[in-house]
Amino acid sequence: MNEMQLTTSAARSESAVQRRSGSGASRSAIIYGLLIAGCIITLIPFIWTILASFKTHAEIIDPAQRTFLPRNFTLQNYETIFNDPSLPLARFYANSLFVALSNVAIHTFTSSLFGYIFAKFEFRFKRVLFAYILATLMIPFQLTMIPSYLILLEFNLTNNLLGLVALSWFNAFGIFLMRQFMQSIPDELLDAARVDGASEWTIYWRIVLPQVLPALATFGVLVFISNWNAYLWPLIVLQDVEVRTLPIILTWYNDRHTSDLGLQMAASILIVMPILVVYLFLQRWVVRGFTLSGIKG
Repeated sequence: MNEMQLTTSAARSESAVQRRSGSGASRSAIIYGLLIAGCIITLIPFIWTILASFKTHAEIIDPAQRTFLPRNFTLQNYETIFNDPSLPLARFYANSLFVALSNVAIHTFTSSLFGYIFAKFEFRFKRVLFAYILATLMIPFQLTMIPSYLILLEFNLTNNLLGLVALSWFNAFGIFLMRQFMQSIPDELLDAARVDGASEWTIYWRIVLPQVLPALATFGVLVFISNWNAYLWPLIVLQDVEVRTLPIILTWYNDRHTSDLGLQMAASILIVMPILVVYLFLQRWVVRGFTLSGIKG
């Protein structure tokens, strides 16, 4: 009798496990299906923009000719942009790259340095200073825009690419992010380096930074994208066309070619491509950074 009860109990347990595993597989399939559908829906506008850049204006706007894929594949839009003497793309790419890369270098350095200080050092008013840094996140840019412009005007940095870099020495979000990651680095590791005679700068450069590279790469990509796509502040600071960045030039170019959607799509793709290249190059680090941030909570 006991053997029969044990057999029945084992069979019920196995059946319950199979039902749970089947239910879990069904839930996983539904979740993956929703994620794939969401990715496809998100990518459709971007894919359409790419395909439209290889179409003529008539093919884009004419309902009789309109198709998702180009009927008559053409590179004429890109040839027109590259051959336009009023649009020296190399100069505008250089302007945007200078601003974006300069801010990435400055922000990643200062954020990691101050994050290390707030994470691993004790000093007076540490909590007050950190709270003040976090409080600056709540100040809207529109509130500081006019004072910032007056400062640049005082130092004769308007209409100059340096004006887009001069006031970008600190990033409150970056300091907060680096501090959260660096708090997980064991203090024993740093103490062992100090016992071996390493200076604080050596510890920061050779021990701390390699430990937070995923977070640093993630933050760097966010800063790069933010500065590459910046429109309002460069529009205020830069007046001459030759020193302007690509988002401003895109608006200017689209205003000149409102009757040619193919040219507008091609110009948009040319401006977006560097961001995609940067993301694809650092994708592994970015994903790892977001994963670690979720683990650290």
